[in-house]
Amino acid sequence: MGVEILCNARLATMNGPACGLIERGALLLEGGCIRWAGPEVDLPTDHAATSRHDLGGRLVTPAPIDCHTHLVHGGERAREFELRLQGASYEEIARAGGGILSTVAATRAASEDDLVASALPRLDALLAEGVAVIEVKSGYGLDRDTELRMLRAARRLEALRPVRIVTSYLGAHACPPDTDPDAYIDEICIPALHAAHAEGLVDAVDGFCETIAFTPAQIARVFDAARALGLPVKLHAEQLSHLGGTALAARYGALSADHVEYASEDDARAMARAGTVAVLLPGAFYTLNEAQLPPIAAFRAHGVAMALATDCNPGSSPLTSILLTMNMGCTLFRLTPEEALRGVTENAARALGLADCGRLAPGLRADLAVWNVENPAELAWRIGFNPLHQRWFNGAPC
Repeated sequence: MGVEILCNARLATMNGPACGLIERGALLLEGGCIRWAGPEVDLPTDHAATSRHDLGGRLVTPAPIDCHTHLVHGGERAREFELRLQGASYEEIARAGGGILSTVAATRAASEDDLVASALPRLDALLAEGVAVIEVKSGYGLDRDTELRMLRAARRLEALRPVRIVTSYLGAHACPPDTDPDAYIDEICIPALHAAHAEGLVDAVDGFCETIAFTPAQIARVFDAARALGLPVKLHAEQLSHLGGTALAARYGALSADHVEYASEDDARAMARAGTVAVLLPGAFYTLNEAQLPPIAAFRAHGVAMALATDCNPGSSPLTSILLTMNMGCTLFRLTPEEALRGVTENAARALGLADCGRLAPGLRADLAVWNVENPAELAWRIGFNPLHQRWFNGAPC
């Protein structure tokens, strides 16, 4: 892979305030990485570029990162959408056998090839908006074989598309019917985690800490197992109530606590001390017609990094647009456009424990998005419009 120069661009480097914007900037790419980034007038001359790309003054950002998805699953849940419109709550639907458990049945019935084939259109929608890294969770199997099948399907996506997949084991997503939750954790969830880890299928371990899922004490046992395997943890926490999941995540030094609508100021302090990222999921907030806003002011006050993600899933967030996610983060949660852009770049990388992407800086991966816009705020402003001009993955346009 030769040396590539991208010039005549506005660079949103995400290094420093105001998106680290560099007017009339340039990038020097080599070996799939950024070798140099800065004002074009300072472009190093000690290189033999194989090609030079004039970007016509377009905006270049780090390629977006979707740091929380349930991209791989079987079936659909459009009927639940109708039920919610008729007044049924997410919790009522779940307790009646719908929700996560209905997707479990469809996923168990799907082959690995089926899961890959059904995930590809959702994946392609995200790639079309410049996304280069996608986190994919298991959690719709709730048994050893299906959880592993989901993770294998997620890994296969990298061979079929120019994308980087990060997997999270979410065996503690829900409890199968007629099963004791403690027995499920000890006899199914944790052994399946060991099996998935042995196959090299797990990058992190997740859980759902909620009244309709698992208690902090039960999640702690899963986190202890993850810690013994040397795996980082993250957690669905404080989405529907304040159960103590965010504090638990902070105690374990979790990469992220996700949803966090019911998190408190004390939770924000604990997350800041632990370096735990708050992953905000406005798609689920919107779809479930929720009213409890995450404590954005507390996160800002205590310096908690905030990421944004689609939460792409068949029930509570059937969303496959990172751009709409940015808009929702601003309109629903009152993030600034700069916070939204950081939320799908720099802070999304932090939420996945990735130090090699999310900014434009020497030594980082050359995963880039080139946009037909002048102002970074335009990315969060429009609704239903995709201004992507070109996507670069691992130093090459694609």
